[in-house]
Amino acid sequence: MLFLVEYDRSKGSLSQIIAYADSERDLADRARLSLELSLHRKGIKREVVLLEAASEEALRKTHRRYFEDLAELARLALSST
Repeated sequence: MLFLVEYDRSKGSLSQIIAYADSERDLADRARLSLELSLHRKGIKREVVLLEAASEEALRKTHRRYFEDLAELARLALSST
């Protein structure tokens, strides 16, 4: 699966996530570019990425920073040391 992720770094929060089937890669690429251009025109600074994972659950494990707030990430980092 493919996941289009829009992340607001200044707030440390996920703005949106859209899932696409592997067969929709072209559609997902166009959606990513369209979103980036739209945000840029509006002067909105967001991180926009297209990620691939077996499932959203897997994505949430491998790319935690998009899904957990900063306090939770800090707590996890401290508990693993």
